[in-house]
Amino acid sequence: MDTSPESIELYCRAANEYKASDLILHVGEPPIVRVSGSVTPLEAPPLSLPDMMAFRDYCGVPKESTDHDASFVSAEGIRFRVNFHRQLGAEAAVLRRITGTPPDIDTLGVPSGILKKMAGRRSGIIIVSGPTGSGKSTTLAALLEWVNKNMERHVVTIEDPIEFVFHRDRSLFTQRAVGLDTPSFAEGLRRSLRQAPDIILVGEIRDAITASVALQAAETGHLVLTTLHASDVGEVLERLMAFFPAGEREGHLHVLSGQLLGVICQKLLPGVEGGMILACEYMSNEGFATEAIREGDVSTLRDLLATADEKESRDFLRSLHMLVTSGMLSEEVALSAATHPAELRRKLRGIETGNFATRQNS
Repeated sequence: MDTSPESIELYCRAANEYKASDLILHVGEPPIVRVSGSVTPLEAPPLSLPDMMAFRDYCGVPKESTDHDASFVSAEGIRFRVNFHRQLGAEAAVLRRITGTPPDIDTLGVPSGILKKMAGRRSGIIIVSGPTGSGKSTTLAALLEWVNKNMERHVVTIEDPIEFVFHRDRSLFTQRAVGLDTPSFAEGLRRSLRQAPDIILVGEIRDAITASVALQAAETGHLVLTTLHASDVGEVLERLMAFFPAGEREGHLHVLSGQLLGVICQKLLPGVEGGMILACEYMSNEGFATEAIREGDVSTLRDLLATADEKESRDFLRSLHMLVTSGMLSEEVALSAATHPAELRRKLRGIETGNFATRQNS
């Protein structure tokens, strides 16, 4: 069909007006929006099955597909990342609203100085991790927009789907969508090495092949930016190790220890004054961290984060503590997000007893 269903356009307009992060659609039910982390039904007619099927067709979803990712631009120019799926046998979709223009990286709450320093390197890997909806893509888009304004680079992106469209300033962008311009992340990444890139953004590392090619790209003089579903820096290392068979792990860890520039882990949490606040754990790959990565020593890596100079690395415990003491997060929210709530509670009471792992082993 040439146009999307009128009901979908109505829902998308409302989602944009409410500044919703997500629009959730179930056939036979009114649409639901997520605003500042909370889900709320809209006062709108329920979504009909014909409209949902027409929307699937408009987005190019194969008729037999039960799970499919796509992108959608409404008639008003609002961009969405869409996941079509089924629930209880009925058609459903979740639309993630994309703000359009990448934000200023200095406004996000990430360690922007560290990221800018990393982005100035000619080769290496930068990983942004966190759960779905934690702003990983936004952080990388903001970093690339900073590159666009400050450096002459050719940036090749491989995304599923494309979220932010970049317009040339000082950098040139080649943006490729998985399924449309290239069959997979791994294949798109492999082919990108012949496209004269300086920087490669691969939307997500999902398998051993993509991880291996990303390491190869960094080794051969490219800067690679990517995301990974992991809750903290230690889990990033665990997931990367799990991609490779035991017999190949040592070699890959050796390369990773030399090519990894740093890791940013994100959590978006409801703030005291409304809106969402970003809590970050971050690590620059320097000194003892490099050795811990080479050895695959997750425990030592976590211990180093707990005591590192915050100019280069910081764990979630210190990040949550800072956000509570500055009045941005409530103690209740911070404790619910902490890996070790008791440790955070003690820190908020001014009790310092060393890192959690050391006490557990004592």
